[in-house]
Amino acid sequence: MKYDAQDCILVSKARLTPTIFDFKLKNKQLASMARAGQFANVLVAGKTLRRPISICDVDETSLRFVFEVRGGGTRQLSCMNEGDTINILAPLGNGFKLDKNKKTVFVGGGIGVPPMLYAAKAHGGEATAILGFRNKSVVILENDFKETVENLIVTTDDGTYGVHGFVTQPLSEYLSWAEMICACGSAPMLKNIANLAKSAGVPCQVSLEERMACGLGACLGCAVMLQRADGTQGFGHVCKDGPVFNAEEVVW
Repeated sequence: MKYDAQDCILVSKARLTPTIFDFKLKNKQLASMARAGQFANVLVAGKTLRRPISICDVDETSLRFVFEVRGGGTRQLSCMNEGDTINILAPLGNGFKLDKNKKTVFVGGGIGVPPMLYAAKAHGGEATAILGFRNKSVVILENDFKETVENLIVTTDDGTYGVHGFVTQPLSEYLSWAEMICACGSAPMLKNIANLAKSAGVPCQVSLEERMACGLGACLGCAVMLQRADGTQGFGHVCKDGPVFNAEEVVW
């Protein structure tokens, strides 16, 4: 695994919702190393543990991160200003295995939506994106996805925008078309997607969301039960062995 801790300059900052922020950090070397599905561990001043944030997008010189304020660390991070220096340990983890020749459905739920943008861009082939949110007020990155994929479907739990319901409803309509499914979101959502994919015989990759500390597989804080090739089960680590796994590897 290649990764490095380096200072980055916050070159742009936007507030997408009251609690979700869009940061663009300039660092050409790290941007060139990043792959879809990987993440960064972000240093917050005064905090012992770094905050893991998925890579939302990259360009030739910068990495983009879209994150939600969920505690003191991310709240403090959200107060950073353009021109400030932020230290990140990146890129971490194993990302998606993409094949532009395979028709792929990219599914994201809530704050699991941002990493799917870079995955869809990196795929570069025929793709559909299905994005799920609680309600209209927290819909993010819709225009970015419209510029990236041929077909975009947005769902909301309460029906205030797009399709009323969960992402599994429109996904079921694409199972006969899809040759690969890539997803990121809550464990219940991913479990349901994995079951749909298995029943339809469609390969599926899932990016797991787990609380992390070190981000390197040393602290054992993000252990997940996996099904091994020999039929036994054992623990793996989301930060080091994932965060992306083949769906059938995960013991749900």
